[in-house]
Amino acid sequence: MKKSINSIYLSAAHKSSGKTIISIGLSRILSNFNHSVRTFKKGPDYIDMSWLTLASRNSCYNLDFNTQSKNEIKSFFNNRKSKINLIEGNKGLYDGINVNGSDDNSAMSILINAPVILVIDTEGITRGIAPLLQGYINFEKKCKINGIILNKVKTDRHENKLINAIKHYTDLLVLGSVRKNKDLIISERHLGLIPPNENSIADKKIELISKIISDSIDKREFKKMGISLKKINKEKKYKANLETKKTDNQTKIGIIQDNSFGFYYQDDIENIEKSGSEIIYINSIKDKKLPKIDGLFIGGGFPEINALKISKNKNLMKEIKKYIDSGGPCYSECGGLMYLSSSIKFKNKKHKMVGVIPGNIEMLEKPVGRGYVKLSTTKNHLWGIKENISINAHEFHHANIKFKNNIKRNFAYNVNRGHGINGINDGFQYKNLLANFSHLRHTKKTPWIKHFIKFIEVNKND
Repeated sequence: MKKSINSIYLSAAHKSSGKTIISIGLSRILSNFNHSVRTFKKGPDYIDMSWLTLASRNSCYNLDFNTQSKNEIKSFFNNRKSKINLIEGNKGLYDGINVNGSDDNSAMSILINAPVILVIDTEGITRGIAPLLQGYINFEKKCKINGIILNKVKTDRHENKLINAIKHYTDLLVLGSVRKNKDLIISERHLGLIPPNENSIADKKIELISKIISDSIDKREFKKMGISLKKINKEKKYKANLETKKTDNQTKIGIIQDNSFGFYYQDDIENIEKSGSEIIYINSIKDKKLPKIDGLFIGGGFPEINALKISKNKNLMKEIKKYIDSGGPCYSECGGLMYLSSSIKFKNKKHKMVGVIPGNIEMLEKPVGRGYVKLSTTKNHLWGIKENISINAHEFHHANIKFKNNIKRNFAYNVNRGHGINGINDGFQYKNLLANFSHLRHTKKTPWIKHFIKFIEVNKND
C-alpha cells in the first residue's frame, strides 16, 4: 500500500474530457464522508470554481501562473490547503502557452507536489489508450501520474479492452470507469457551464453526480494510491491561515452579488476583508435602494440573462448612477461594465441599464475577448498607479460596446495583448469610476485591492 497523500491533481489528455464533472463528484463524495476537502482550479476561472465550492462545501481558490509567481503559488496553496486537496486542471496535462511547459498543468502539479489522476475521454479508443498513456508518462518524468479514470465508457466489452491494455502496458492504477450518462451533463452557455448560483437545484444535481461517480470508481484502487474514500468521524474544519485587520472606522464597500453577478475571486474577497473594510452585499434585482457605502465593486457575470429583471429595478439603477455621478468610487469588471452602460442588447431584445457609461452593449455569438490579457497603465490612471506598469489579467466576453458619438474617452490601460474595450484600450474612466472588460486579481505584482481601497479612503463621500 502506498503511503497516504493529501493532494491530487485532476487533469486530462485534452479539454472537455470530463474533469470538472468528476472533480465535482469526488469533492462531494469526500465532503459527504466528512473529510475536510479543499478544492483549487488552475487558471482564471469563476464558473468551475463556484461549482467546486458548492460540491466541497468549502471555498475554492485559483492557482494561476499568469498572475502569481511560483513562490506565491506555493505559499498561497500551503496557507489554504486542508486535510484533502483536489486541484482541477485546465485543458490538457501538457497544454499551456509556453512551449517549454513552464505554465502547464504538469508544472503546477510538480510545484505543489500533487500527483496526477488523468481523466481519459475513451470515445473511439481501445488498445490505443496504451501508447497514449505511455507518451504522457514519459513526456515529463518529474510529473507523477499515479492513476487514471476512464470516462464516457460505452459497454462492459469496451471497458475490458481498455483495462486489459492499460494493465498490460503500464503500471497505472485504474481508479474508475464512468459510463456515458446524460445525468452527468451540466447545461452550458457561451462562457461554459451555467453557474450554480443560477440553478435552484444545483445541490441536487451535485448529489446525483456524486452518486454516479461513487458507483463508478474503485475505492480499493484509490486506497492503493493513498486516498481513503470512506466515512470518518467528523473532522475539525481547516481554516485558511488568514489574519483580518480590524479598525474602528471601517470603510464600507458594496459588492453586487446575485444570479447576474458572481464572478469574484474568493481570495480577492478575503483581501478586502483583511484590509479592515466591511463588505455590504447588494442584489441588483431585489434591492431597491443603494445602502450607505464608501466604495462600490461590481464583478462579472451574466447580466444579459436577467437583463429584463435588472432593468425593472429602476430605483436601484437610478441611485447607483447618482452615486457615481456625484463622485462615488466604483470599480467594475466585464458584466459590471455592461450593467453600468446605457443598454444591453441580447437575442434582439434591448434593455436599459444604469446609463453612467455612454455606450450600448451588444452580445455577439462569437467571443470578442478571450484568454490572457496584458495591460499597461496610462499616465492618468484614476488610482494613481504609475505609468507603464505591466498587469497580467484575463478576459472572456461576447460583449461589444458602441460608444455614443463625440464622447470623450479616458482610459486607464493600454492593451498589449487581448481586446479589452476596443482592442487598444481598457479601463473606461469617468469621475471616480473605473470599468474594465479585463478581470484583475489581487497578487503581489498587482495589488489592485490595496490601490482601490486607498482611492476610496481619499475620495469617499462623507
